[in-house]
Amino acid sequence: MRISYNKLWKMLIDKNMNKHDLAEKSGVSSASVAKLSKGANITTDVLLKICEAMDCTLDDIMETVRD
Repeated sequence: MRISYNKLWKMLIDKNMNKHDLAEKSGVSSASVAKLSKGANITTDVLLKICEAMDCTLDDIMETVRD
C-alpha cells in the first residue's frame, strides 16, 4: 500500500491554487510540497499544517491505495 495525495491536488484546483500558494499559505517548505507531489514520505506535522491552512482533515487530502 501507499499514500496518495490526489485529493490534495484536486482541492488545490477547486480553490484555484497552485503548489507555491499551498506552501505560502501553510508555511511548509517548497521541498515538502515537492515530496508530496512525488508521493514521498512526509511528517505528520507538515500534513497537519496543510490541513489547518486549508481548513480540512487528513481524510480530505490523502488516502491509501493498493499498489
